[in-house]
Amino acid sequence: MAKQKQVFFCQECGYESGKWMGQCPACKTWNTFVEEKVVTGAGKHTVKAVGSAPASILEVTTGEETRIGTGMKELDRVLGGGIVRGSLVLLGGDPGIGKSTILLQVCRHLTIDGHKVLYVSGEESMQQIKMRAERLGDFEKDMYLQCETNVDSMESAIEKLSPEVVVVDSIQTMILDDVASAAGSVSQVREVTNRLMQIAKRKNIAMFLVGHVTKEGTVAGPRTLEHMVDTVLYFEGERSSIYRILRSVKNRFGATNEIGVFEMMTTGLSEVKNPSEVMLEGRPINAAGSTVICSMEGSRPLLIEIQALVAQTNFQIPRRTTVGIDYNRLNLLMAVLEKRAGIHLGNCDAYVNLTGGIRLSEPAIDLGIVLALVSSYRNRPIDAHTIIFGEVGLTGEVRGVNMAQQRVKEAAKLGFKTCILPKSNACNLSTIQGIQLLSVSNVKEAIDFI
Repeated sequence: MAKQKQVFFCQECGYESGKWMGQCPACKTWNTFVEEKVVTGAGKHTVKAVGSAPASILEVTTGEETRIGTGMKELDRVLGGGIVRGSLVLLGGDPGIGKSTILLQVCRHLTIDGHKVLYVSGEESMQQIKMRAERLGDFEKDMYLQCETNVDSMESAIEKLSPEVVVVDSIQTMILDDVASAAGSVSQVREVTNRLMQIAKRKNIAMFLVGHVTKEGTVAGPRTLEHMVDTVLYFEGERSSIYRILRSVKNRFGATNEIGVFEMMTTGLSEVKNPSEVMLEGRPINAAGSTVICSMEGSRPLLIEIQALVAQTNFQIPRRTTVGIDYNRLNLLMAVLEKRAGIHLGNCDAYVNLTGGIRLSEPAIDLGIVLALVSSYRNRPIDAHTIIFGEVGLTGEVRGVNMAQQRVKEAAKLGFKTCILPKSNACNLSTIQGIQLLSVSNVKEAIDFI
C-alpha cells in the first residue's frame, strides 16, 4: 500500500535526508534543505533490465555532426556553432532580462528556414504569447503553441507533431502526475528534466528549457539539473542597461565561458557585432584612473574600460567598492601595491568600476586594475591608446596569460598604439604592425612606464 513520508532535499546538490539539517553534508552549503512529501511503496515491481552490450571504442562509429542554425550568429557562437539535434539546453536569467524574447526570435528564424517548432508555456496563455510575438515580426505556420504544465500532455503533442525543436517555458512550472509534490519543487524539477531528456534523446529533438534563478543568480532547483542537461546558458546584465550578455557556463558541444552580446530594443534582441567597440564608446580621454584592459571570454577577446577613483578617506576605516570585479581581488591588489611598490593606500577610499555592466573574473585584468589605481592616486592619466593585460602575483610579479596573440591583434584592430603586457608573453609573440609592445616583469616596471 502506498505511504507518504516527509523527506528533506538539498536545493543545491539534491542530497536526501530524513530530517532537516542546517548544513548539507554533501556540498557543505547552509540553509538549502526544503521539506517535501514523497509517496513510497506504490506499484513497485522488479523488472530485469536489458541494457546494451559493451563495445570497444575502436568499433564505435561517429556520423557527421549536423547543426541547425538559429539565425543569430551570436547565439550560434555561444552554442558552439548551432543547435545540436537531441540536445537539452538550459537557459537561465533574471526575470525580464529577455529569456522568452530570444527564444521566440529563435523560433521565428527556425520556422522561416522550414523547421517545425513547438513552444510550450506553463506561465502564459496563447494570446499573451501571440501579442509578444507580433512585436518580433511575422511567423510561419510551422510554429505551434501549447499552454500546458503536464509533461504527459506535452509528450502526446510531441508524438503527434514530431517537431525538430521544443521550447519549455519554464521548467519550474512543469509537473509529473507520478511525483506527489508541488510544481517547482526539487523532486518535480529533477524528474521532469529526466523525462524531457529521455524524450529529446529518443526522438532526436533539440529542447530549450527556461529556468528561473534564485537571488544568488543560480538556476532554482537542485544543481543536478545543470548536470543532466547538455548546455547551460545564463543571461547577464543590469535591467537598466540596454546590453545583455549570454554566457555559456557548460557546453558538451562547444567551448565553455563563450559569450554573445545583445542589445535590447523594442523589436527584440539585436546582435552586437563588435562588442569591444561598443563597450569603449564614450570613454573619457586623458582622464586619470581610466585604463583599457583585454579579457578573453571563451575564444573572443573583449576590450573594456576600467575606472578607478582613489581619494583620501574621511573615516577611520577606508571604503572599498567594486562593480563588475571581485571585491577581495581589489583588496589583494591594493596590498601588493602597498608592500611591493611603496604606494600607501591605507588611508584612501578606493572605488573600481568595470563599465558596460559586465562582470569579469579573469586574472588577466589584474595589471589594468593596478595601473588604474596608481593613475588615480597620482592624478596622472594614462595614454588613451594604451591597452593593458597581465596577472599580478603576491610578490609583485606580472605573470603571463593565455591567448596573448589574439588580445594584441584585437587591440591593434581597434587603433591602440601601445600594449603593456607580461614579459613571458612578449617573448613568444610574432610582430604585429601598428602597435608597440612594452613588456614588464613586475608591478614597479609597469608603473614606471605610465
